[in-house]
Amino acid sequence: MKFRPLHDRVVVRRLDEDTKTAGGIIIPETAQEKPMEGEVLAVGPGAYNEDGDRIKPDVQAGDRILFGKWSGTEVKIDGEDLVIMKESDIMGVIEIKKSSKKAA
Repeated sequence: MKFRPLHDRVVVRRLDEDTKTAGGIIIPETAQEKPMEGEVLAVGPGAYNEDGDRIKPDVQAGDRILFGKWSGTEVKIDGEDLVIMKESDIMGVIEIKKSSKKAA
């Protein structure tokens, strides 16, 4: 099944966090909090402003994002647990720096 979000909705796959603490203690799944970091899978075309103009979304598919703990609605599509949220629930995009290696 293919899912296309409408307006300013975003489909996100939660990214798994480590199940171990820094001290090496394994946290059971029932005691873990849900991750607040995810990957954008699909983005709607954008919402309309008061003048009827479409506002283009700031995020795009493939972006790694940070969102609120209670943001969005959890759904299951094709057996995969996903979250559908408004773009305004996203706090920011995580940019991963690429390391530059100098040749010796």
